[in-house]
Amino acid sequence: MTSSQAFDHDPALTELDAHASRALAESTDGAAPRPHSDMPLREAVEASMRRYFDHLDGGDVTDLHAMVMAEVEAPLLAAVLEHAQGNQTRAAEMLGLNRGTLRKKLKHYGLI
Repeated sequence: MTSSQAFDHDPALTELDAHASRALAESTDGAAPRPHSDMPLREAVEASMRRYFDHLDGGDVTDLHAMVMAEVEAPLLAAVLEHAQGNQTRAAEMLGLNRGTLRKKLKHYGLI
């Protein structure tokens, strides 16, 4: 089983994204939503990975790095672009990326 196939059967790695979506939907004053938990991102990732591996129950994993990076990179790019009010040059500077690289990534994830 590849990591992406296992991911399709286990929503553990999307829990953080679902949590953020719920928090955003609950925000009514236009301010940035407060998370329901003060868990640092590093700890949330570690917990998600433990659940992912527990769910695999000894199954084989491939392409795990690419899968996790894609799960993290897409919402990161979206959040930074939103914070930069759609200004790709500013977003690229914030991320430490070349603007062309940012545009390529935004297209890859269907964000533009």
